[in-house]
Amino acid sequence: MSPLQYQKQLRRQEARRLILGNAMDAATAAHQVGCDSPSQFSREYRRLFRAPPIQDITRLRSEPARYAEA
Repeated sequence: MSPLQYQKQLRRQEARRLILGNAMDAATAAHQVGCDSPSQFSREYRRLFRAPPIQDITRLRSEPARYAEA
């Protein structure tokens, strides 16, 4: 993985965290992490997480927690 690919992956992961944790829309999250093109961000997001942002976040929110608190 090149440094640029790594940086993009980190940006998509941070955007995912923002969308999930802060109820932020994908375009705003993309802008927050330094992506200027929401459509490009969405394409790259889909490649990494295998679903567009809205579908991915909906799935994550509907899944039960993976780790139960002890």
